[in-house]
This record gives sequence, C-alpha cells and structure tokens, in this order.
Amino acid sequence: MIGGPVTARYTEALFGLASLQGAVDVVRGDVETLEGELAEASVALWLFDSQVALEEKRTQLAKLTGSFHPLTRNFVGLLLDKGRIEVLRDLGAAFRLRWLESRGAVEGWVESARPLAPGEMSELAVAIGAKIGKEVLLKNRVEASLVGGVRVFVAGKLIDYSVRGRLAGLRRAMLNTPLPATT
Repeated sequence: MIGGPVTARYTEALFGLASLQGAVDVVRGDVETLEGELAEASVALWLFDSQVALEEKRTQLAKLTGSFHPLTRNFVGLLLDKGRIEVLRDLGAAFRLRWLESRGAVEGWVESARPLAPGEMSELAVAIGAKIGKEVLLKNRVEASLVGGVRVFVAGKLIDYSVRGRLAGLRRAMLNTPLPATT
C-alpha cells in the first residue's frame, strides 16, 4: 500500500467521487500535474514545512490548483483543512494504482539495449497481457548492459527474454540434465 492507510482512504474517497461524477480522467490528470509540481523541491519545501502559515499554503495551493477540476481543488483544500496535507506526497502513485485496478490493468517496464518502437512496445504489452490475464501498460528503459532481447518487469514478476537470461537458462538446463550412464 502506497502512503499508508490514511493515503489509501483519501485516495479511495477521491476516486469514488470522481467515478460518480464521471471525472476520473480529468481528476487523474490533475493529480498527475500536482505530483509533477510536488516533485519540484521549492514547492514541496513550502507546502510540507510546518513553519509556513496555513493561509500562505492555502494561497499558494489556490494558484497551483486554479485550473483543476472543482473536485480536485476541493479535495486539496480538505486535506489542508484536516491537517492531512502529507497525503499529497503519495497521492499520485496511489491514485494511479487505483485507476489501474479499476481497469484491470498493471504497469510495468521493459529493459532493452535500445529504445523500442511504439509498435514493439504494443506487441510486447499484448503478449505479456495475454500471459497474465490483464491489460499491461509498459514503459521502456534502455539498459546498455543487455546484449540483446528484453527483460520485462510487471506485476511483481520478471520475464527475461534477454540473451543473457536465455543463456543462463540454457546453462541451468544443461547442468540439471542427467548424463547417460556409461558401461
């Protein structure tokens, strides 16, 4: 669970209200934007600093969330009013996981020696999705140490289609194969 039980409860409440209002995608966009803003050290410093006055935080947050959906703006205001502003630290990741869960999807990444084309990524996502029975959303990470092939990390599993992984599998198979008895 990302962010603990308090973050989970608030995330579930926000997701539920957004679902009821048909605004999940808009709110998700707001949450992603907010997550990006909070990644800036200067924003996080004043927002999470107990020395900064509540009204100063409210003013700065109003500027930050001015273009957001009213539900998202009200949610951020509620967190501030309830002294739960810390929920914002993990809200992006928690909301993303809840959104994925609602779609029956999982996120993962593909390590490859070179950047993969969008078509390759789609093919791989469909193939892995068929194996695990879920929609798979993949991101590509270039790992220069891979000679060839790919390694896929999804749903807590490693699927190794790299040259190194295949050679290691072949080595294990050869070592575990009993030799015929000689007479």
